[in-house]
This record gives sequence, structure tokens and C-alpha cells, in this order.
Amino acid sequence: MTMAVSAGRGLVDDVRVDEREGGGRRPDPEVEPKARRRSFSAAYKLRILSEYEAAPDGQKGAILRRENLYSAHIVEWRKAREAGALAGLSKPKGRPPVDDRDKELEKLRAEKAKLEKELAKARFVIEVQGKVSELLEKLSEGIPDGSGDPNSPRR
Repeated sequence: MTMAVSAGRGLVDDVRVDEREGGGRRPDPEVEPKARRRSFSAAYKLRILSEYEAAPDGQKGAILRRENLYSAHIVEWRKAREAGALAGLSKPKGRPPVDDRDKELEKLRAEKAKLEKELAKARFVIEVQGKVSELLEKLSEGIPDGSGDPNSPRR
């Protein structure tokens, strides 16, 4: 007796087709792949708009079919072009390139901050040395010179 097992919705059929990479499993035909939205560059939009507008009435549909576009794309792209948005889209994305002067200015500011820290340390060390010197001076004034004491280690 032979039993047939059917795969449920969203499951993968376990029947081996051949020994190819991936285990030879067939995907479930009812599971749809994830749709991905198309995006068009500004240059592409402008090229298609100029080609569409230059074409005679009978050829406009052929352009849309060839490029797999809808007339709504053309309407939307025209509005964007008239508003000046497509010209702005042709600029490169991201931050504008940093000017060499700005780089040098940032470098000099960092160096200045580092030198100011070092100067503050040096001033602190000088201040501490001055206080230590004053303290040693006061201590040396208060200590007898020991010339009258024969047991003194000084001579």
C-alpha cells in the first residue's frame, strides 16, 4: 500500500526532484515572493519623459509597454519636473564633500584644544612647585642648624 502526503499551504514539498544544490526541493507554488518597489533615477525619468513627449501619438503606448511603465508615471514625473524636483534629484545623495579649508580648520582647532590642555597642566605643575618651594623654605627657617648639638649628623 502506498500513501501520498500532500504539503499544506506555505509548506515545502519534500519530494526530491534531482541531486542539485539546494536539496532539490520545490517551493510551494501558492507562496508568493515578496514584491519589491521599483525606483527610477532622475536621469532615467528625464530621458523617458523627453522620448515620450517627442513620440507621435501612436508610439507613446509602445514606449510605456517597452519600459513596463504606466501613464501615471509620466504624469507624476512631469509634475516633478515642472516643480524642479527632478533637477534636484540629479545631485549626488549624501553630505556635500568637505572643503580642504574646513578640514584644516578642524585640525587646527583640535590641536589648539590639545595645547590648551597641556598649558593648563604646565601652569598647575608650576603652581604646585612654587607652593612646595615656599613650604620647604618655611621648614628650613624653622629647623635649627644643629651647630650646638654634637650628636647631630650634620657638620
